Amino acid sequence: MSTNSHRGEVSKSKMPQDVFSLLLILLLCLSVFGASHACLQDPASAYRFTGAVCRLTYPAALVLNEKTTKVIEAAFQHARYPSMKGEKSLRFIGTVMYGLDNLEIHNLSIGRSAFQLRPGEGIALEISNVSAVFRGNIQYGYGSWLVSVAQSTDFEIESQIDLGINPRLYCGEGKVAADTSDCYLNFHKLRLHLQGDKEPNWLKKLFTDFITFTVKLVIKGQICKEINKVANILADFIQDTAEQFLSDGDISVDIGVTAAPVITANYIESYHKGLTNYNNASAVINDSAFHPRQLTENMMLYFWVSDQVFNPMLTAAHQDGRFQLYISGAELTELFKTNLSSAMPEFIRKCLLESGSPELRVWSSSVPSLNTSTLGTTVWGKASGQLHCGSQGTPTLSFQTGVATDVTVSYADKKLFLHGNPSEIFVLQAELPLQHQPLLDEAQLEFIREAVEKIGIPKVLSVLEIELTRLLDKQGTNLFDIINPEVLPRDGFVVIQMDFGFPHHLLVEFLTKTLQ
Repeated sequence: MSTNSHRGEVSKSKMPQDVFSLLLILLLCLSVFGASHACLQDPASAYRFTGAVCRLTYPAALVLNEKTTKVIEAAFQHARYPSMKGEKSLRFIGTVMYGLDNLEIHNLSIGRSAFQLRPGEGIALEISNVSAVFRGNIQYGYGSWLVSVAQSTDFEIESQIDLGINPRLYCGEGKVAADTSDCYLNFHKLRLHLQGDKEPNWLKKLFTDFITFTVKLVIKGQICKEINKVANILADFIQDTAEQFLSDGDISVDIGVTAAPVITANYIESYHKGLTNYNNASAVINDSAFHPRQLTENMMLYFWVSDQVFNPMLTAAHQDGRFQLYISGAELTELFKTNLSSAMPEFIRKCLLESGSPELRVWSSSVPSLNTSTLGTTVWGKASGQLHCGSQGTPTLSFQTGVATDVTVSYADKKLFLHGNPSEIFVLQAELPLQHQPLLDEAQLEFIREAVEKIGIPKVLSVLEIELTRLLDKQGTNLFDIINPEVLPRDGFVVIQMDFGFPHHLLVEFLTKTLQ
């Protein structure tokens, strides 16, 4: 958020993709936002403590379910199945001992997937007609006092499976977490093939009877375990990413959840604190005006953010010295070529044209504040400025102004745009320090007021646009496909709504690196 300007210028297999993608976007919206210490059981009672809300609608989940590809492939390629050993006693043969090693999954394909939002419960995900081939090696031995045999052979198992998972979203340790332990596999086909089918029929039947049963248990355990592992790794990763996204320098925002998420047939909604932290001090929100009816269901993703989130952020940025701007040299001279109706004072003209290196220094001299209404967001603040001419330490002009500006925000082509309309500008104080006298000439004061309106405010907004876009890019916003974003001002809060495209390649890259 800094406005400091530089001086002088300013495959083996795939896992069921739908399970992973839907869990991921839910965790992105729900569990990413940092840690907290309390979670109220009743969402309605938590509204007044809520500074930010995230709503993910059914169309968003539907698009994810339809468009997800290969997201989970990296995770399942790194799955490891444990070796299995067992034995069985047979009449006349004696004890048959076996060991299964190097079990891997190949040629996995998915038939149909479906999901459902279950109001008050969670999400139901069903993946049907999953076909896969499991390959490995069997070592076996059998014998009696008559005969003793020890062999090793490769095998493969053809399978057809239905996979179901019912993630449960809950509030744990101040964040929304996903429990994926309700996971099941139904095997419609599990056919064992020994290498070359040269083994005795009784041995093949024996393996089919009890080894495939063992393999069923292992496959189910490992697939469900892998799903849960990936979900937890991603939850941690997204939480860390979100915490970094909402932090810059000594300023951070605690968006721990205030209540467990609400699930309806049409959306999932989560509630977050939105408390700014700076210098070991934290903001407080206890009278938020949020209500679910303030959000609609027409777009894929919604964020509701209270003015009580933004104002402490402005305070922290001011206290941290973020609102400073130095402009000098040719850039400053060019700015003052702006057409103004007021005549430029002679001492300013000489400073700009005749001194070696004119410099204008501007900073916020009081804590800014904002108020949002349906007309836009109005920002109030005091700004001080000094015009330095040449190398002298004492400024030629020193002034302070009070400004109220109506600001609207938009985002397009991966850039943030700020549109300002000054509603009030007062010159509170102006003096000529070198002459030890206040500036009382009305024409000169009017020039300063007009210059602030037509040069200063547009310049500050343009620098803020660049710096905020840079900050968003630094945190990775530009890697997402944000579609038709809108920032809608309301009474005491803003609603940010958008459709989006999920960057699957980033997820694959993350999984590949993380699960190596």
